[in-house]
Amino acid sequence: MFGTLAIVVAAGLAGPALAAGRRPLAPVVVGELLAGVVLGRTGFRVIDIGSSPAFPVFYAVGFAMLMMTAGTHVDVAKPDFQHGAKRGALALAVAAVVAVPTGFLIHSVLGVGSFPLFAVLLAGSSAAVAFPIIEERHLSGSPIPLLIAWIALADSTTVVLVPLTLTGAHDLVPSVLGDAAIVIVGLGLYLAVASVFRRVDEEAMWDLSKQRGWGLQLRLSVLLLLVLGSIADRTGASILVAGFLAGMLLVRLREGHRLEIQLVGVANGFLVPIFFVLLGARIDLRALAQSPAAIGVALAMATGAVVVHLAAAAVAGHERRIASGLAASAQLGLPAAAASLGLASHRLSPAIAAALVAAGCLTLIPASVGGMMLAQGAESGQAAGANGPRKGRRSA
Repeated sequence: MFGTLAIVVAAGLAGPALAAGRRPLAPVVVGELLAGVVLGRTGFRVIDIGSSPAFPVFYAVGFAMLMMTAGTHVDVAKPDFQHGAKRGALALAVAAVVAVPTGFLIHSVLGVGSFPLFAVLLAGSSAAVAFPIIEERHLSGSPIPLLIAWIALADSTTVVLVPLTLTGAHDLVPSVLGDAAIVIVGLGLYLAVASVFRRVDEEAMWDLSKQRGWGLQLRLSVLLLLVLGSIADRTGASILVAGFLAGMLLVRLREGHRLEIQLVGVANGFLVPIFFVLLGARIDLRALAQSPAAIGVALAMATGAVVVHLAAAAVAGHERRIASGLAASAQLGLPAAAASLGLASHRLSPAIAAALVAAGCLTLIPASVGGMMLAQGAESGQAAGANGPRKGRRSA
């Protein structure tokens, strides 16, 4: 077991290797997926998720941690979110309206896949991709509150809907009830913990944990994830919802910088790369290459996502609409999650699952272009602001 796990962890290093340098060749996640593809079913078949009883556990926990880290990017109480909430909700509504006929068209023309799944994915965005771009480039200005609110709302909504599109009619009601149970228990735990924090010296407790090396915040965070995950496991609901809600609740509990570092270490340093490598190993790109319809799905979904988000930005935005639409079109975690759920439930063929992941990877290109356009617009605005007062002083 340890030898095979070592191969998986080593394969995950392909992500940082491709993302290193001033001009990264690909995002970290893409490198991890490619490593899994090369070593898995498509390539040399060195990694097989069924070869070790530990792999399904690592795969599931890595998936849950991925969604939890995505959820930590969504803080509905942030001033930027509240400032852009109305336009963000409008953008999501427009995206949903455009995504429905677009998804139906893709499904009808190509004759494969699930129309509801296509529509939900087309309307979605990726906070885990877009928010780091905003933070790293220090983007500011009027389009940013719109983007933050829009992407946060899209992520929160589509995370709930995607599993339901992959659920059979007879399992739909239990899945919805399971999702509701996750939300109710999660909110109950949040209120209970918040009440305890008001009664005790929270800072002293965390300081004691730090001094004695208990890792108390991390333990409680993982416990929250596992409790919500166990509800999903028992009710037939999705771990997607459990993980995302856990991340959102951690943000509301104002997790400190220390916990953020710990989560990055456990999730992004270990469990999430394992998930993406194992997902890449499960994906069959040979089936994709041999299916013209699946290739069409990959190209159509990537193109459709850009069209949907450009249309939404055109209606809801009032400045730098094209850049905002491109930046919001980023999709990777959700298509990967849909592929994982679809393969596990046998609702998606290997070719279509691979097509969804490929489409998500393709959307990173326009999203990166949108980020650069927003950064250039912000620099131009700053330059204009800097030049304006100087001209005024000369005329005075």
